Amino acid sequence: MSENVGFTGQIGPEHISQIVEKGFKSIINNRPDMEGGSEQPTSAQIEEAARAAGLDYVFQPVVAGQITELDVRTFANHYNELPKPILMFCRTGNRSNNLYQLAKQMDLLDD
Repeated sequence: MSENVGFTGQIGPEHISQIVEKGFKSIINNRPDMEGGSEQPTSAQIEEAARAAGLDYVFQPVVAGQITELDVRTFANHYNELPKPILMFCRTGNRSNNLYQLAKQMDLLDD
């Protein structure tokens, strides 16, 4: 975690007000829809709540253990363009953190 990015596990629309209160300006969702079954909120549901609260939102699902170079480069483009700080999430936050660390190692991030 840095001043520009935070990581967390699965969020839902009901968490958006807390995310705004913590000062985040953008959300990146790295969890594929339905990965956790029907109880998992969909990206569309979270996006609707996020945008209603004035947050930028990106849905970039990646499969755990199968992060590709294209995934990393796509993430870096989002990261460099979105208002900071950014909250990234997946099931546990590990996949999002891995994506960020790989982009850092490849020197793709502007900060």
